[in-house]
This record gives sequence, structure tokens and C-alpha cells, in this order.
Amino acid sequence: MNKDLTSGSPDKVLFKFCLPLFASVIFQQLYNIADSFVAGKFIGNDALAAVGNGYEITLIYIAVAFGCNIGCSVTSAKLFGAKRYSDLKTSVYSALIASGAVCAVMMIIGTAFSTGLLSLIRTPAELMYDSRLYLNIYTLGLPFVFFYNISTGIFSAFGDSKTPFYFLMCSSVSNILVDILFVAVFDMGVAGVAWATFICQGISAVLAVTVVFKRLSSIKTDSKVKIFSARLLGEFAAVAVPSALQQSFVSVGNIIIQSAINGFGKEAMAGYSAAIKLNNVVITSITTLSNGISSFTAQNMGAKKHERIPLGFKSGVKLVLLICLPITILYFAAADKLVYIFLDSPTGAAVDIGVMFLHIVSPFYFLIATKITADGILRGMGLMSRFMAATFIDLVIRVILALVFSKTALGITGIWCAWPIGWVIAAVISLYFYKHDCVGKIKKGLYQ
Repeated sequence: MNKDLTSGSPDKVLFKFCLPLFASVIFQQLYNIADSFVAGKFIGNDALAAVGNGYEITLIYIAVAFGCNIGCSVTSAKLFGAKRYSDLKTSVYSALIASGAVCAVMMIIGTAFSTGLLSLIRTPAELMYDSRLYLNIYTLGLPFVFFYNISTGIFSAFGDSKTPFYFLMCSSVSNILVDILFVAVFDMGVAGVAWATFICQGISAVLAVTVVFKRLSSIKTDSKVKIFSARLLGEFAAVAVPSALQQSFVSVGNIIIQSAINGFGKEAMAGYSAAIKLNNVVITSITTLSNGISSFTAQNMGAKKHERIPLGFKSGVKLVLLICLPITILYFAAADKLVYIFLDSPTGAAVDIGVMFLHIVSPFYFLIATKITADGILRGMGLMSRFMAATFIDLVIRVILALVFSKTALGITGIWCAWPIGWVIAAVISLYFYKHDCVGKIKKGLYQ
């Protein structure tokens, strides 16, 4: 169901729109959590480390697909808010064509250079085979990842957050069951984990794309719709490319950090793999809610209702803080039990390393949540240079500090300390940009 985000109380509109998005990302994270859980529990810590190691490379793929998602969501939301339905359809078709071409290139590169990529992050020889196997199977399923992300971006632009939730709920539950079937019953090892994800992502993507085309066909237009437009593709690329680059550089930064962690051995890799999955649930959830705020902002920009945007920011902050509070308490109080879910032994260095990561990072979720909310406004308004600046500064600081601290007496604990330091600085920058370039210019009437 398409929904107009340009009228009604911003609190109510955003809460109704974003809560299904939050539920969707929880189910989306179940893909990766299920992979790690099954690998760690049914195969062993080496398998968990291998899946986690390959996962760091897949984040580059996801980053580019996410950029396409944001590009399509923001441009489509503006056109939807402005009721330019013919251009809306052309923009979607152009985005699908361009994203398909990018996906094909990434599949070729990923398949040809998987061993080299894994070698760059210092993958131990005994983990190389399973890491490469997981990565190669995941790469084959990239079309599903790309077209599903494009579809959810379109649903978000239309103010529909429930449809993707239904898809993800079914496919995520199925992924858990197929994971267990392939690994515990058919004894397929790491390959079973990868193929389960491939199959379930594929089903979800096909259903999502089918519904998108059905939804588009129901929107009436006064003129003939073009299949492709260079101008509208340019508008899509203006948001998608910076978003993809930003996410890709974040992924590259994470890979560099992963290489530093790999130097501490397999136990460190397994503990980090478990903890970072739990951390990513939070960060991805907040980022997805930020995407919803971007759609809210873009629709209101298209409808020229600029005064609603600061109200949307306040509503978004309330929402993300409500979500962060229970998660922070849970992660801090029950870190050992949560990390143990992924491991085949209740004691040892792997558990201690994962617990330390969560204890250092989780108290700062409130801060990063506020920063990412401000980023959602910046993206929705098309202020991509400001958005990227804040993110790159966070990344550079985290990577440099992680590498430096890992060589000191702090050891691997120093790597974890890099997260909150980067978040504090980046939050200050994002909030400054929001106040100066969003609120300040809206009050002065500079957006028309």
C-alpha cells in the first residue's frame, strides 16, 4: 500500500512507517546470524571464523547494493511526493538497468579475485578453502541482493514499509530452517550455510521484484513512459554513487580492521565474528530507520513542505533512542550469553574477546543513533557531500586508531576502543551539518 508521508503528525507518520522497517532489518540480519549460529554450533569455531571472514568481503557487495537502494529510494520519493508519476516509472526502470550492469561487473570481479581478496586480509591457510567457498557461492547470488535492495528502496519511496517486512519474515525463517537442514542433516558444511542463504535470498528477491512491477503498473500516468532516461539516471547516480562509495569505503575500512584482528589468531577471529554480528544488528537497524527518514525527507522536499523536515528529525531521534535503550542494556548485561550463542564452547578466549567488544561499544549506541538520524536528513535533502564527510572522518579515525592501538600494550582491546572515539567525532560533525545546512537554510527559506 502506497502512503503519502507529506501529511499528518510526523511522530505518527514516522513511527508507523519506520517500525516495519526496523522489524524488516531484524529479519534481514537473521540471514547472517543464522549463518554464524549454524556454522559455530554445528560445524565448529573454524567454520564460524571462515564464514565471518568471508562476510567482511560480502559487505562490499552489500555496500554497493545499499547505494542503489538509497539512490532509488530518494529520487523516487521526491518524484512520488511531487506526483510526477511518468518520471517516477522511468527513474525506476533506469535504476534497475544500471544496477543490473553494476551487479554483473561485481560478479565477474568477485569470482575471479576471491582468493586474492581473502589473501589481502591475511586469511589463515587452514581457513582459506571454507572462506573462499562461502564467498564464491554468495557472489553467485548477487543479482538477488541487488534487485531485492532496489525493490525495498522503491517500496520505501512509496511510503510502504510493510511489504518488504512480510518478504523478509518468511525468507529469514526459511533460511534458518534450510541452514540447519543442509548442515545438520545433509552435512554440507560451510557450503550448506552459503547455499541456504542463496536460495532464500533468491525467493525473496523474485517476489519483491514481481510486486514492484505490479505496484508500478497500478499507477496511472498521462503520458507514455520511457524505459530509460539519462537525465533521471543522473539524478539516481548523484545519490547512489556517493552512498555506494561511502558504504564501500566503510567496508574496506572494516576489512583493514579485520586484517589486524586476524593477526591475533583464530580465537580472536571467532570472537569478533560473533560480536560484530550482534553489533551489526544495531547499526543496520538504525541505518534502515535512517533510510526511512530519508524517504520522509525526500517526499516532503518533493512536495515543498520543508517545514516538516526538522520535525521529522526530532521524531526520528525519539524512535532510534527508544530502540537503542533496551539493546544497550541487553548487550552490556548479557554479552557473554549472546556471544556464546555463536560458539561451540562456553569458555575461552573467543568468548572473552566478543564480550569485551560489546562492553566497550554498546554504551555509545545512543550517540551513533543520533548521528545516523541526522545523516538520513542530509541524504533525503540531497546533501551528499556533507553526509560523506562525516562518515569518512569516522571511518578514517577508526581505522587509524585500530591499527595504532593494536600495536600497543592494549592489544586487541585497543581495536575496540577505536569505535566510540570515531563515533563521537563523526556525531559532532553530522549534527553541525544538520543544524547549519538543513535547519538554518530552511528557516531562511533558501529551499524552494
